[in-house]
Amino acid sequence: MARSTSKDAQDLFRALWSSYSAAPTNLKVAYVALVGSFPFNSFLSGVLSCVGTAVLAVCLRIQVNKENKEFKDLAPERAFADFVLCNVVLHLVIMNFLG
Repeated sequence: MARSTSKDAQDLFRALWSSYSAAPTNLKVAYVALVGSFPFNSFLSGVLSCVGTAVLAVCLRIQVNKENKEFKDLAPERAFADFVLCNVVLHLVIMNFLG
């Protein structure tokens, strides 16, 4: 079985770039108007989903830490419920952004 190399990847990117640059500008504008910038939206949604979930997880760790005096009156169950609710809202917004 043949192994792929960086030369194969460079050839692929070169072929994609040459076909993209050969396409007329009017065709590119019409494509974006009809289809939208879906690949960019999906990339952005994936990044925001990862970052948002990481931020919410850090907030949960801060809230349930016993040494943190700022959240001493907050029950761990309440902190986890907030985490779950915020994750649901975050991912609903991300799915809406996808289209």
